[in-house]
Amino acid sequence: MKTNYRLLCSLMVLVILLTSCGSKNSITTKRPKTTTTSRTADEDKVTRNTNSRGKDKVANYINDFKDIAIKEMKLYQIPASITLAQGVLESGSGTGRLAVEANNHFGIKCHASWTGGRIYHDDDKDQECFRTYNDASYSYRDHSLFLKDRKRYAQLFKLDQDDYKGWARGLRKAGYATDSRYPQKLISLIERYQLYQYDNIALGKAVDENPRLIEEIKENNTSRFTKQHVVVKGDTLYSVSKKYNTTVDKLKNLNKLKNNVLSIGQILIVK
Repeated sequence: MKTNYRLLCSLMVLVILLTSCGSKNSITTKRPKTTTTSRTADEDKVTRNTNSRGKDKVANYINDFKDIAIKEMKLYQIPASITLAQGVLESGSGTGRLAVEANNHFGIKCHASWTGGRIYHDDDKDQECFRTYNDASYSYRDHSLFLKDRKRYAQLFKLDQDDYKGWARGLRKAGYATDSRYPQKLISLIERYQLYQYDNIALGKAVDENPRLIEEIKENNTSRFTKQHVVVKGDTLYSVSKKYNTTVDKLKNLNKLKNNVLSIGQILIVK
């Protein structure tokens, strides 16, 4: 009995010792340190640019494509102001179907010589063939080549590169667009958003070296004191007058309108 008792006691002591040793060697799980990755300067710049975009889709479009238009002007002598204004009108500031689905910002149709991608869209006729591009920049390049390589636009290249009014009228005369008010729409956009400044940049001129630009700035100083409205689909003189708390007659007088017909992209002085 005494031997068994001593053996039992020895076993109990051994268990206690083993338990004690195990507690000293227990594993502690530590929470991994959180690593904070600092933003790069480029990422911050992208964020700032994204956040700074306003509600004016025309201004956003111009900001997106002004550098491409300047580059095209340097290469092909087509005013950047004209290219940008045409892009705004023809693509609906980048929101039209041809721009979104085909990267076609200038409404250029297929024609017999075109061997690239195609999309079909209702225009002057049902389901007309338009060109498609892999990127919007290719559309800008094709626009330059389209004007440069066709004889009917040859007279335009005899104009001064900063003569956007001459280019606007010449495009209509050469048959680029069927809309009789096409030149006025281009000129209105150019002057409202001061797109002529990009012509000046492409030509490497300062403002005081360009008398034409100085005159345009003087003529447009009055725009600071006026409020304007760009006509969109569904607008009527009546709906615009209600929006700006004025009357149809006042709108017609301000804009020297002979009738109540409005065109998409037309710029109205409302106050």
